[in-house]
Amino acid sequence: MNNIIKNIEDAQMKAEVPQFKVGDTVRVSAKIKEGNRERTQVFEGTVLKKQGSGVRATFTVRKLSNGVGVEKTWPLHSPIVEKVEVVRLGKVRRAKLNYLRSRTGKAAKVKELVR
Repeated sequence: MNNIIKNIEDAQMKAEVPQFKVGDTVRVSAKIKEGNRERTQVFEGTVLKKQGSGVRATFTVRKLSNGVGVEKTWPLHSPIVEKVEVVRLGKVRRAKLNYLRSRTGKAAKVKELVR
């Protein structure tokens, strides 16, 4: 039974997974279905956390929209997620940035990693 599930999950995984870390500012392009039309919607924000492994891996992105914090969680291997582009690299020392939820303005910014 376990082997069957593993084979199904391996077939669902993407061949190329985008490389990004927690704290990076990313631009996620997602497919949106509206009736019989399909379009691409872009969501740009800071990666708060990455969790899970394999086909169950997810990541959460947070942005401010009209002064209101908006978070979305996507499965990494979902066919809905077309691509994930890294806009800027963030310099953080934690695996999960839950403290950003309570901060506003400049305090909610993540320092940029200069390479």
